[in-house]
Amino acid sequence: MKEKFLKILLNPKYIFGVYLIISVVTAISKYFRGDYAINNYLIFKNVFLNTIHQKNLFIHYPDLYFDLNHYGIFFSALIAPFAMMPNWLGISLWNVANTFIFVYAIYKLPFSDSKKAIFALLCLQEYITAALSLQFNVALTGLLLLSATYIYERKEVKSVTAILIGIFVKIYGIVGLSQFFFIKNKIKFILSGLVIAVLFFALPMAYSSPQFVIQSYADWFHSIVEKNNENQVLGNMQDISLMGFFRRILGDASISNLVFLAVGLPLFAAPYIRIKQYKNYAFQLMILASTLLFLVLFSSSSESPTYIIAVTGVMLWFFLQKERTPFTIGLLVFVIIFTCFSSSDLFPKWVKNDYIIKYSLKAVPCIVVWLRVVYELLTKDFEKNYSLS
Repeated sequence: MKEKFLKILLNPKYIFGVYLIISVVTAISKYFRGDYAINNYLIFKNVFLNTIHQKNLFIHYPDLYFDLNHYGIFFSALIAPFAMMPNWLGISLWNVANTFIFVYAIYKLPFSDSKKAIFALLCLQEYITAALSLQFNVALTGLLLLSATYIYERKEVKSVTAILIGIFVKIYGIVGLSQFFFIKNKIKFILSGLVIAVLFFALPMAYSSPQFVIQSYADWFHSIVEKNNENQVLGNMQDISLMGFFRRILGDASISNLVFLAVGLPLFAAPYIRIKQYKNYAFQLMILASTLLFLVLFSSSSESPTYIIAVTGVMLWFFLQKERTPFTIGLLVFVIIFTCFSSSDLFPKWVKNDYIIKYSLKAVPCIVVWLRVVYELLTKDFEKNYSLS
């Protein structure tokens, strides 16, 4: 019985199947809780509908949904097939599509099947948090993983396509370019990227107009700037980041992002001086782990559902270790308890409200891991000390 259980537990196909089942269950559970619960999906759906009717994508429509859209107009093409379905079906298939991209990306990682299964299991709690929000973060995480694996496989067109989808939907995808120095055929990557970018830019014009698309990009820029300013508020549900942690501990919401980036960007970039390590796939994947963590920790837009991105970075770091010491295992447990389960019933409500949310404590374990990742990138020999098996 025990052997049978372990066989199932260590088979990625079964774990990926669980993910797909959960994607439908979470979607349907949200649907039956009413429009408030599926608000994010209603925003997404109306990106397509508003594009067709050439209505501003970035203003309030209180009769349709609350809050604002912050996804680019290209997103209207991605959400279109789902938007034309009944909500219960569109929501379900939207979650399934996001989930499939994520689990396929894990499948493409150069780990053994048992490692892939455990990798997915350890991401599961954070995945559920993201899936319940019905957001694009799950797919974005998968796209960033795929952009790196495709570069290693010398599939430059597929890699740049994954990166550009992320950029045109949520800007965040631009961090996929952190793998640029590892590309063998840079000319092919750049030229194909330019062609695909033009196609992505022009696509919404097919069902709106060139003028509307151009205006929408200008509106998108202004909405992102405004959102960044709104996020820097003490104690809200945004800015769950390294920056938010320090702003809230110090009680000063006015501290500029540039103060943190002045330290964070040089730390992030420093490992690129180790050119001799570029040939090692483990080094490339560790750069990706750093990228996934950096993206979340240095964004004022980071919220709880965004942490599927950071936690995936943590798992990359952990599963690349050739030898797992008590220290690395301790850091992983720290992340699982205080990041993955910080918004669950594991913690009393008063702890979540008065400490975890108030001081952005969900970010702290990922901050520690990111600093460890940077240290390893700067000091370790990736041919000797890391494993891809």
